[in-house]
Amino acid sequence: MNIEEAVPSAKPGFRTGFVAIVGRPNVGKSTLLNRLIGQKISIVSSKAQTTRHRVTGILTNEGAQFVFVDTPGFQTQHRNALNRSMNRTVSQVLGDVDLVFFVIEAGRFGEDDRKVLEVIPADAQVVLVINKVDQLKDKSRLLPFIDQVRAAREFVEIVPLSAERGSNVEALVGAATPLLPEGAPMYEEDEITDRSERFLAAEFLREKLFRLLGDELPYGIAVEIEKFETEGNLRRIHAAVIVDKAGHKGIVIGKGGEKLKRVSTEARVELEKLFDGKVFLEVWVKVKSGWADDERALKSLGYE
Repeated sequence: MNIEEAVPSAKPGFRTGFVAIVGRPNVGKSTLLNRLIGQKISIVSSKAQTTRHRVTGILTNEGAQFVFVDTPGFQTQHRNALNRSMNRTVSQVLGDVDLVFFVIEAGRFGEDDRKVLEVIPADAQVVLVINKVDQLKDKSRLLPFIDQVRAAREFVEIVPLSAERGSNVEALVGAATPLLPEGAPMYEEDEITDRSERFLAAEFLREKLFRLLGDELPYGIAVEIEKFETEGNLRRIHAAVIVDKAGHKGIVIGKGGEKLKRVSTEARVELEKLFDGKVFLEVWVKVKSGWADDERALKSLGYE
């Protein structure tokens, strides 16, 4: 079935476009994406480099369809193949969208933020999204801060908000809608992502590893879905946690397998909510030395 058959025709004045969400690591891009579409599809963690792939979320309302692309945080350190892949993803996305949401933290605009801003094409429409305004203790600092950032580039709109609390997110959608081109929707109204269930399963499992292992989490860690089967409303998922060193295997498994069991259980619970059905999830740990700097290994794990 082609797109013309699968989606309704455009209403007069309806707008559809691709929107990149970019910023340095940990500014809240994934939280913003999840808030915009009203459901969790992009994983969230306080650790840098949580988002490694481009994750597409879809928001459709009466007047527009936004196809959001949550990119990895642009990497200025750890120059291995994984980081080069992540930076390529950011650059590729920015060259092929209608609008860019440049996300920063309220009260903080540093060199890492400026480096991301430099990657955005000069002719791109850029909305400055100032996140975490709820954490700014002295609200009188906001206007001078906006003036400081505005000096770095011309923005088509500036929207302060809190993605975590959801405050002013609707104002962002309202400000961005007229900036999209007119056109028919590309996806059905109830679709929220174009990512496969297999991809989402790997991402949700990886988030639990980030959240539950805390500071013990090895840097070189990934998730590979080795088997994904659907039987009616049941999904059978077999997943491997990939670590870089043999010594990291015990960290992930934990004493008596306790940590890995907890990671698996919490991931399964969230996946059952996401898929609205039962999930059988089996997880084990594999050692693949140097995977983060091996182009072939990265390709097999779904990195571009």
